[in-house]
Amino acid sequence: MRKYAYLKEPLKYNDHDSIVKIMFYVAEEGIYLFEYTSPDAVMCSFDRCYDSLQDLYEDWNELIDERGWIGMEDPLPYCQHDAFIPIRVKGRDLGKPEWGIFETLEDGEWVEYKTKC
Repeated sequence: MRKYAYLKEPLKYNDHDSIVKIMFYVAEEGIYLFEYTSPDAVMCSFDRCYDSLQDLYEDWNELIDERGWIGMEDPLPYCQHDAFIPIRVKGRDLGKPEWGIFETLEDGEWVEYKTKC
């Protein structure tokens, strides 16, 4: 299960970054919270883990805007859990990951994905 939400106001993360959007993903090994520094970010800037959804909701429910939690599909196999579009490390599906090189699904084909810095 994955859900995302926008914050009512940016939440300062450090001296340079503020969180504006979050997403959680419930996996077998735990609950991940992904934090984004731009409303249109495709992949997260920061992440953390939670032991329970109740703990996550207690920490974040008061901070999210009136749209609330918005459900979305789980990621495709081998894809990044934090990505809003299908993105995977190139070769991960073959057991030969090329770390730092990503590809995305476009029109049924995997093509190179250029991250925006």
